[in-house]
Amino acid sequence: MSGRESTHTTTTRLPGILTPSKAPALLGNLTYLIGLLDLLTGLLHSWRHRLLELTEVLPGALSDAAAAATVVSGVLLFVLGHSLKRRKRRAWRAAVALLGISVVLHAAKVEPVSTLVSLSALALLVRNRREFFALGDPSTRWRAVRAFLVLGTVSFLAGTAAIWMNRRHIVGGFPSFPDLVRELLYGAVGVSGPLQFTHHREDDILGSLLLGLGLMTAFTTIYLALRPAEPRPELTDDDDERLRMLMQRHADSLAYFNTRRDKSVVWSPTGKAAVAYRVVSGVMLASGDPLGDPEAWPGAIEAFLEEARNHAWTPAVLGCSEQAGTVWVRETGFTALELGDEAVVDTTTFTLQGRPMRNVRQMVGRIERAGYAVDVTRVRDVDPVVRDEAMKDASAWRSSDTERGFSMALGRLVDPVADPDCVFVTARHEGVVRAFLQFVPWGDDGMSLDVMRRDSTAEAGVNELMIATALQRAPELGVRRVSLNFAAFRSALERGERLGAGPVLRLWRRVLLFASRWLQIESLYRFNAKFQPQWQPRFLVYPAAGDLPRVALASLEAEAFLVWPKLGRLNGAREAVGAR
Repeated sequence: MSGRESTHTTTTRLPGILTPSKAPALLGNLTYLIGLLDLLTGLLHSWRHRLLELTEVLPGALSDAAAAATVVSGVLLFVLGHSLKRRKRRAWRAAVALLGISVVLHAAKVEPVSTLVSLSALALLVRNRREFFALGDPSTRWRAVRAFLVLGTVSFLAGTAAIWMNRRHIVGGFPSFPDLVRELLYGAVGVSGPLQFTHHREDDILGSLLLGLGLMTAFTTIYLALRPAEPRPELTDDDDERLRMLMQRHADSLAYFNTRRDKSVVWSPTGKAAVAYRVVSGVMLASGDPLGDPEAWPGAIEAFLEEARNHAWTPAVLGCSEQAGTVWVRETGFTALELGDEAVVDTTTFTLQGRPMRNVRQMVGRIERAGYAVDVTRVRDVDPVVRDEAMKDASAWRSSDTERGFSMALGRLVDPVADPDCVFVTARHEGVVRAFLQFVPWGDDGMSLDVMRRDSTAEAGVNELMIATALQRAPELGVRRVSLNFAAFRSALERGERLGAGPVLRLWRRVLLFASRWLQIESLYRFNAKFQPQWQPRFLVYPAAGDLPRVALASLEAEAFLVWPKLGRLNGAREAVGAR
C-alpha cells in the first residue's frame, strides 16, 4: 500500500458523518412529545376519570398506580430524547422498553389515542434501530448529580401540578409553600404528609404519584453513581513509543505535547500518521497537527472521524497549523477559524543588539546586575535536588489551583525518564532558584516553551532574562528554532491599534482588552513581541457554525479555563494519571 492513504475512501465515508440521517433527530423529538403526553395524562388521571366517568379495566388502586407509572415513564422518556438525537444505543434500548410499558399503561387506562401514539413511536424506533449505533460516553459521577437535580426538579414540578389540580379536594385549599414542600418530600418516601383530602381517591392518587417520582429519582441516581466506570482513553506505552518515532521524522512545534497521558490516539491504516485527542463534553477534540507523514494524514483523519461517528461525538481540532488546517478543511468540508499566532524565534539570527531589542537589552542588563544568574541544561542532566525543589516550587508559584494546558502543555515537569531531552532553564539569585522554564523538543533542532514559573517576589524581568539567555545558548544545544508562548487573536490586537482601523475591528480589540484582565491575551502578545519572532498562525477547525459554541466551551474546558469541580474516584484517578 502506498504512503498516501486512500482519499477516495475518505470522501465516500464522510457523508455518513457530516450529513447523517434525520431519523434520530425526529424520533428524539417524538420521544419528547410522548414523554410530555404521558406526563399530562398521568397528572390528569383523576380529573379525566371524574369528568368523563369512563369505565376502567383496572380497579381503582391499580388504575392509580398505572397513572403514577405513566408519569414516571413520561419523565424518563423526556430525559432520553437528547440521547436518542445523539444516536446512543443505550438510550434506544431504554426508550423501547419504556414505550412498551407506556403502551400497556395507556391501554389499561382506556386511552386509545395515547396508546396509538406510543405504539407508533415504538414501531418507528424498532424499524430504525440501525440508526442508533453510538457507544456510550465515559461515565462520570457528575452524571448522577445531574440526574438527581434534573429528576428532582421535574418531580417537584409534577407533584406541585398534581396538588394544584386537586386543590378543590384539599382541606383548607392549596397549601402554603412549607406545607407543599413537606407533602412532596414525605410523599416521595411513601409517608403521608400534612395535607388532608376530602376524598380518599385523590389522596391515593397523589400518594402513588409522589412515591413513584421519588423511587424514580432515587433509583436512577443510585444506578448512575454505583455503576462500573467505563475506561477513559489514555495514551498507552505502545502509542507513546510509536508517536516518538513519528516525531523524529515529521516534527511539529506542538507534536511533543501529544505525549500527555490524558490523551488518546487514532492511527491511519498504514500506521504512518496519527491524531491525538481528548473527549470533552461530547466533543472529540484533536490537538495540534496530525502526527507523521503529511501524505498519510487523510487516513488518520478518516479514522478520527469514524471514531467520532461511532460515539456520536462532535469532531473538532484545536491549535492546528495552516498546513494541517488546509488538509482538514479539504478532507472534511469543515470550517477553520484563526485563533492566534505562535511566536517562533530563529536562534541563529537572534541578538540583543539593535534598537528593536533596546528595552529587552536594558531589562536583561538590570536583572543581571541585581545578581541573577541563569543555567540552561537538558532535563537528563538536572541535579536531583534541583528537580525536587522545582516540583515544590511549581505548585507554590502557580497563579491558580488549576494546572492549565491541553494542546500546548506537557503536564509533566523535569521528568528524566519520560522527557530526558527537554531543556530546563533556571534563574538563581544568591544561590536560590527564583524562576524556571521548561522547553520540550521540537524535532532534532528545535524546542517549544512548555512551563514558565517564577516566584512572585522575584525581580520583574527575570522571565525576559531566562528566555534571552536560552535563545543565546540554544545553538550550543543544537537548537536553531524556538517556539514561545501562543498569542491568542494577535492579528486582531495588532491591526486594531493601527491608524485607520475600522469600527468593527476597534470594537473587537476593546473586547479582547477587556477579556485580558482575566485571560492574559494582550500581555502574552506584548511579551512575545519583545523578541521579534516570526508569527505562525494556529486555527480551530469545527464542523459547522451551529457546533462552534459547543466546541468553544469544550476547548476552554480542555485548556482548564473553564473548570468544573471533580467528583468521585474516577475523576481523582484521571487527575493522578494527568499528573504522572
